[in-house]
Amino acid sequence: MELVILGVALTIELTLAVYALITRNNRSRIKSWTRISVFLGFVVLIMSKVIVWHAAWGLFAGLLLILAVKEIVILLRKRISAYPRSVFSALLKSVLLAFAVFVTLIPVLLFPQHRLPQVTGPYPVNTATYTYTDFDRTEEFTDEEKQRSVNAEFWYPDSVSANGTYPLLVFSHGAFGIKTSNDSTFTELASHGYMVVSIDHPYHSFYTVSDSGEVVTINQEYMREVNEANREGAYSLEEFFELTQKWTELRTDDMSFVIDTVLEHAEQKSDSIYARIDTKKIGAFGHSMGGAASIGLSRQRQDIDAVVNIDAPFFSEIRYDPAADDLVAKSEPYTIPLLNVYSDDVWVQLDSSSAYIANRISNPAFADAYTVHFEGAKHLSLTDLPLYSPFLANLLQGGRADIDKYTAIETQNELILQFFDYALKEQGSFDPRTTY
Repeated sequence: MELVILGVALTIELTLAVYALITRNNRSRIKSWTRISVFLGFVVLIMSKVIVWHAAWGLFAGLLLILAVKEIVILLRKRISAYPRSVFSALLKSVLLAFAVFVTLIPVLLFPQHRLPQVTGPYPVNTATYTYTDFDRTEEFTDEEKQRSVNAEFWYPDSVSANGTYPLLVFSHGAFGIKTSNDSTFTELASHGYMVVSIDHPYHSFYTVSDSGEVVTINQEYMREVNEANREGAYSLEEFFELTQKWTELRTDDMSFVIDTVLEHAEQKSDSIYARIDTKKIGAFGHSMGGAASIGLSRQRQDIDAVVNIDAPFFSEIRYDPAADDLVAKSEPYTIPLLNVYSDDVWVQLDSSSAYIANRISNPAFADAYTVHFEGAKHLSLTDLPLYSPFLANLLQGGRADIDKYTAIETQNELILQFFDYALKEQGSFDPRTTY
């Protein structure tokens, strides 16, 4: 739809420019009524929901409104008259106007309208956001003397439609992600009776906003570390290992702090949301670095009952061997139910990259883990970003995925739901295919 609108708008501007040059008439009634009609047509498309209105349309709508109002004023003042003008000035004006059309449509080209993934549960879903301050930790990313604060958002069954308590699921986003990176997954889980809390890791998140309105953007040094770690030869294996442990520790500390805070509120029943959490059933999951943190968290806490790792290396399950100058997998058996979901981007690295040595299917420590591979998927196919912004997803992951974006996310959501139903609620069975 966005490309159609762009094409139509540019065609209209080109036609008006050609007409003005041929007739040497820059202020014709045809031009005025065309501009007014275009604006009215845009309004009709919005009212009829052919165009789904959202903030990204604001600039384009404003441009159409300005052009329409200008032509209305000209008509009312009866200033319609033909006058000679140079070809250069006519072309320049047309080019500038066409450029303005393109620029105002950039937001909707970056964030086109799309349908939301299917939600299959019986419960309507509500959300709530909180900021938790950890008075036992000082913020390491700033020179200011202040405690670490973590922003979290809940997705939960509507209290009018749902009764009882529900398992708690804690999510950690990817390296440069945000807490809403898998909104469709959270909504699907909550609609089936789960209390999902997703964490923004300040300075690891692209941006995060606290209850008080404080905005924290990603730390540039952390971004540099991650980007260079993905370049061969930028770090030695020992340096790479130390970085992965540092990143994982910060995230597991955040996740553990949020769980402790939520459980404390749940015991006190300080809020209707907390009162509906089943504190005896807790799952952890995450995408990319968040998946690595989820596995690390389950090694630290005894109350984590199930984990979903989405496209992440097992950073907590490797160690650096200085004698061999290599990364090796730890041998301690992993006994918690675990589902691994891999895209092509990670699947091809399982047997070739030392960073993924613990992830290998042959690793006996994870013999009981479930592992599925989405053929044709890229790293961000397992998030909602390709739905909201295909352009940004393709740019960040280095190309377009071969799998349909809705097939990828909806199938993944279904698998995660089935896994947590089986592992936490003891409902049904779980026997996923190896490849999707």
